[in-house]
Amino acid sequence: MSQGRTLSPSRDAFVAVSRTPEYRELRSRFRSFAFPMSAAGVVSYFAYVVLSIYATDFMAAPFLGLEGLNTGIMLGLFQFAVVWVWTVIYVRVADRRLDPLSTVLRERLVDGADL
Repeated sequence: MSQGRTLSPSRDAFVAVSRTPEYRELRSRFRSFAFPMSAAGVVSYFAYVVLSIYATDFMAAPFLGLEGLNTGIMLGLFQFAVVWVWTVIYVRVADRRLDPLSTVLRERLVDGADL
C-alpha cells in the first residue's frame, strides 16, 4: 500500500464528494437516462399484461398468418429482445457518459485528494 492512500474513505470524504459539481452532474446524467428507461420498461411490461387480459382475441390471432404462432407468443418473446437491447444501450451510455465521471470521483476518494 502506498503512502497517502487510504483503503476506506471517511464519511466526511463521501459527504464532500456529494457536494461537488461533478457528483451533481453524474447524478443528473444517471437520472435523466435511468428514469425514462425504467418507465419505458414498466410500460412495455404492463402493456403486454393488459393486452393478454383484455385483448385475448388479438393475442390469440395467428402472427403473420403462421399457424401455431400467435401474436401473444411473439409479443412475449419480444419482451426478452427489448430487455436485451435496453441492457446494451445502458452499458453503452454508462461506458461513455457515466463511468468517466464516476472514475474521477472514485479516484478522488481513494487518493484522498482535496475535494
